[in-house]
Amino acid sequence: MLIVLGLAIGVHRFKNVLNAVDTDNRFADGDTVTLRLDPEHEKAIWIRDQAASSHRACDITGPGDPRLTSPGIDVFLTRDETWNPLHDIDVPRAGDYEVTCSSQGVPSQYAIGDPEGFVTFGGWLVPAVSLPVLGVGIGVAITLVTAYRRRSHRKRLLAEHHGS
Repeated sequence: MLIVLGLAIGVHRFKNVLNAVDTDNRFADGDTVTLRLDPEHEKAIWIRDQAASSHRACDITGPGDPRLTSPGIDVFLTRDETWNPLHDIDVPRAGDYEVTCSSQGVPSQYAIGDPEGFVTFGGWLVPAVSLPVLGVGIGVAITLVTAYRRRSHRKRLLAEHHGS
């Protein structure tokens, strides 16, 4: 069971990380994108090659009091691009929200995605690997204990049989 659980966690997280950032729908400095968001499905704003620009700023408007918060440290890689989280999006209720980002210096590209990339995936590898290893270890321990007890029982039966 632990082996299956570990594999399920690993496959699920791997599938999620492959689609973490929607790089097909990117937007540039000054563009306004409209997003349908709800508080139960966290989203983040990702920036391509974060070191390329300085003084990055994003703004969000919509129902309630939406906020942009500081993201954790993470990364999303494609074949030839590096994406870094710029802001986590915190919305109070479901609705349409408008996001606009800008930077000074070299123009930047942005994309919307999940707040978890490869670093978070790496953190999930620990239980995804540990659970199957634990499952195999428990299986080996049960097999060894069973073999030892059967051997002891067999010896006792043979001793009783020869002793009578």
